[in-house]
Amino acid sequence: MRYFWLGILVGTMMLVACGDDDSDFATRPDGKDSSSSVAPQSSSSVKSSSSAKSSSSAKPSSSSVTLATPCKTDSTDTCEYGELLDDRDGQTYKTVKIGDQWWMAENLNYAYLQPTDELDSSSFCYNDSAEYCEKYGRLYLWSAAMDSAGTWSSNGKGCGDDVACSPTYPVRGVCPEGWHLPDTTEWKTLFTAVGGKLTAGKKLKSMNGWNDNSSGTDDFGFSALAAGSVNLNIDYSYEGSLAHFCVPTEYFDDIAHKETLKNDFAYEVVLTPFDDALLDYNLRFVGISVRCVKD
Repeated sequence: MRYFWLGILVGTMMLVACGDDDSDFATRPDGKDSSSSVAPQSSSSVKSSSSAKSSSSAKPSSSSVTLATPCKTDSTDTCEYGELLDDRDGQTYKTVKIGDQWWMAENLNYAYLQPTDELDSSSFCYNDSAEYCEKYGRLYLWSAAMDSAGTWSSNGKGCGDDVACSPTYPVRGVCPEGWHLPDTTEWKTLFTAVGGKLTAGKKLKSMNGWNDNSSGTDDFGFSALAAGSVNLNIDYSYEGSLAHFCVPTEYFDDIAHKETLKNDFAYEVVLTPFDDALLDYNLRFVGISVRCVKD
């Protein structure tokens, strides 16, 4: 099983070599069509210098994706930012427009505990330290990110560990009102907008905070930090080396699991010490970061 835990960097190097189309990921195909089946919510909690366009869940083509212009360097920052207020706890987040999408420019830090005592209902601060939550946001298991209890919407209800589910896109999940978990298509749209997957990692990573001189150029104000992850044994790993982001799409590792409705995996986006961006998969009970995109 991938990312459990030591083979990650070797595996990353192998994945980088796969595929040569910048408009697609160098990994496995999507688990399902990501087209939206519900009307997007409006948001009264985001402020920006211009109105944000709704993100589309339709499969993008190279001609339909608005390319973004680099807006941030070491000395200047002309990116189009906004501010998102999460009414649930009063926290505010910087947001940024990249192409036609509005993204959170920080990781979500909502302290989420579903109404059960199960381990997979929690969110975590790296090393159990509030200092890391302040820096990186929280790490969410897939069930928590998907809001499997249906606290705020029914779109991800029942999507816990070791069970197949049928989320309805867009999946709000643990995101603030008016925002949702970006699916595989929306991540692909982002990577195409910043020039393609082969260099998207470097352009989206923050300019500092990554180990071994592997920080990025942060050309578009996305400011991805290497927040690491947490596993079932509450072992924290790869802070400073890897950024994992939740994707609300299941991954079936074989036909038998799909036929028996047993599933341990979901897709994730990974930024590594290298320059590219990966769409991979991970165990659902591994806690990772959440970035939300505007409806």
